[in-house]
Amino acid sequence: MSRRVEDRTLVESLRDRVCARPLPRHVAIIMDGNGRWAEARGLPRVAGHREGSESVRAVTREARRVGLEALTLYAFSAQNWARPPDEVEALMRLLADFLDTERAEIMDNAIRLGAIGEIDRLPSFVRERLDRVRRESAHNRGMALTLALSYDAREEIAQAARRAVRKVGPEVGAQDLEAELSTSALPELDLLIRTSGERRISNFLLWQCAYAELAFSEVLWPDFRELELLEALSDYQSRERRFGLTGAQVATRHRTA
Repeated sequence: MSRRVEDRTLVESLRDRVCARPLPRHVAIIMDGNGRWAEARGLPRVAGHREGSESVRAVTREARRVGLEALTLYAFSAQNWARPPDEVEALMRLLADFLDTERAEIMDNAIRLGAIGEIDRLPSFVRERLDRVRRESAHNRGMALTLALSYDAREEIAQAARRAVRKVGPEVGAQDLEAELSTSALPELDLLIRTSGERRISNFLLWQCAYAELAFSEVLWPDFRELELLEALSDYQSRERRFGLTGAQVATRHRTA
């Protein structure tokens, strides 16, 4: 049996098990390892980003297939602007191509596309495509797919705090600030995945991941596909989420729910 067939069999079997148990409502992914994937193969870094865009497609489709309510992808950080100009240009072109090629599938599957971050910093050819798909998909009721673009979590929190203070004054509370975050319309973050073996959050959804489960995969993002996502979801389902309670208290709550 070929590896491809073996993987497909594993995917279908694992998907059935994952779908039979409670899923996280909101999953976020730090997509890391494109450059290392390319360099290990003697290819230019852009080749890794191009292959990584295929992982975005595969993972998004699988997330929708199993029934996630929300998927947030860390596509480009505010700090990524400091990368070599040709790499940044290539990333922006890939993003524009993704928005063009996936537009029909987004609409056909009732996906609602959103974006967080400093969107105004994106080049106009990206902003125009992003605005169009966001506008066209705004009333869709399927999975919410959010792209974090030119995103900086500390700056997001600072801006949210300023807006909250203007609205409610100096006695601003956690709920007031949370209501001003760019993710306020999304379910609470349940699972944060990072690929490539790194174990950092890298200034991504710092407020939102306060009680999220964290999963770190050794797989580089261009090799992270349906099977790897399902494995992360299965691992999440095996964990006991206590939110400060004891295991006994959680068990009692489940019995009386």
